[in-house]
Amino acid sequence: MTRGRLVALLALAALPPMIEETVLVAVRLHAARGLAPQVTAVWPYDSYHDLRWLLVYHDSWATFLLGLVVVTVARGLLSAELTALAWPAEVPRPSWGWLVRRNLQVAALATVVISPWAALSVAFSAVALSWYLFASLGPMLVLAPFLARAGVVATWWRGLPTVELFGWSALNFLVLTLAGALISTTPGWGTVGVAGLAGVANGLLWRRTVAAAVQPARVRLPRFPVAPIAIVLTILGAISAQSLIGIAASGGQGMWRPPILTQRLPERVPYAVIVVGGHDSSWDGVPPADPRVERFSYRGLDAHGRPVPYPPEATHQSLDKSAALLAAHVAALHHRTKRPVALLGQSEGSMVARTYLERLPRGPVSAVVMFSPLVQAGRTYYPPPGHEGWGVAAGWELRAMFWLANLPRPVKDDPDEPFVRSVLIDAPFYRNRILCPVAGVRMIAFLPTVSAAEAPPGEYSRVPVYQQPAFHGGLLGRRSVEDRVIAFLAGERVDQTRREYQLLQRLGAAWQAPPLVLSLNPLWSATREADPAQTGRVCEPR
Repeated sequence: MTRGRLVALLALAALPPMIEETVLVAVRLHAARGLAPQVTAVWPYDSYHDLRWLLVYHDSWATFLLGLVVVTVARGLLSAELTALAWPAEVPRPSWGWLVRRNLQVAALATVVISPWAALSVAFSAVALSWYLFASLGPMLVLAPFLARAGVVATWWRGLPTVELFGWSALNFLVLTLAGALISTTPGWGTVGVAGLAGVANGLLWRRTVAAAVQPARVRLPRFPVAPIAIVLTILGAISAQSLIGIAASGGQGMWRPPILTQRLPERVPYAVIVVGGHDSSWDGVPPADPRVERFSYRGLDAHGRPVPYPPEATHQSLDKSAALLAAHVAALHHRTKRPVALLGQSEGSMVARTYLERLPRGPVSAVVMFSPLVQAGRTYYPPPGHEGWGVAAGWELRAMFWLANLPRPVKDDPDEPFVRSVLIDAPFYRNRILCPVAGVRMIAFLPTVSAAEAPPGEYSRVPVYQQPAFHGGLLGRRSVEDRVIAFLAGERVDQTRREYQLLQRLGAAWQAPPLVLSLNPLWSATREADPAQTGRVCEPR
């Protein structure tokens, strides 16, 4: 490769990320700055970048279809030019026309294959559940070497990609992750330079990737159609992932009985406690060991003011309805025990408790413990069926995926279930205030370190937090954590932060869907909430 072609390759790879980063800094879209280096990444990270922007930022079917054509053609042309410039000098290069046709085809194929996973990324930003984010990244790593071959090799669909191709594409993932983290750390316009350097790294990786594709050391299974099988499995994986995510998100809760339900409270705890289970939890009516502790029921109270058993489906109701049921339960428990009330919520249960504090008079509630709350939920949107609006195509793609995934499941999940729609409707509140203090209420959030990937870089909480290595829903039930809960309920200070939390938060920045700016959505624009996506801060007035 001549020096001139190398300079042109690196310049072309650096310029688009710098342009996107300049725009993001200019419009103050703080939470999306880490995405810019992906504009010139190798396949399929580039298409994953395009589709996440498109699925969030379209407000009708017409704009979606037009945007789909534009980004597909632009991606094919840009990739063709990068491929041409990266082509090794010692190998005859196909004609420019062949490269354009081939890369347009790859761009269209990548759109079909990557789109379901990009839609999962939108779902992640809607409900702030890290399992959706992690599920959407695995296929990128698997598909990268196959699609890298597709743009340069006529028979790309046969044979296994070489170890070199796997290695260079995995290195690009690492570079993009680190670049997103560095951009999230760099203040002001300095991020434009970081994006440019990341683009230069992309150019060098295009050079290595194209060389590894056209000059493979050895292709294993040269006659076997490996790529089509991998692509079909990837598409099917997007559907089956729904069931796995549902199981992981609920922690396999079922009859969820943490120690606070099975053991008596120490006398030094002055509260009566209501324990609010998470999404898809259930309760068979077995009472807690301590009469001062009760399970919240998503179906309400019986004629004697006692919570009734509930099935998993009951947790799918709206947060406002659950908060109203919680208010009745708080009043009944306080009347019976004459004690102040503490709320302990897990995942969705945390959201119910926080909604109750916001929407209704807090009454006798004096303490709230939130386990695995959904951090900055409501960052994306899609309208209900029969309506157009921001994210309409993403909504229908999610409905199709969930419909297929629900076929074998006894408890159906639905992207339009009242719980999800209540988060989408009141997104300004859940995005900005879920971890904000409430006057007269002692609060603490127990955050598993995995939740670091759920929040965009920046401030995420103004209440005390206790951070511990764990997955979503995996803290409550540990003896050390249970002791901290009892100590908090007894009036002690138990907050604890971990140094790696902010690092993990920044490392996840490159792979989140861009948030929809609050002021763009008519449903949200009349609120008085500030937008953390633009300010990098929470609990701020507009």
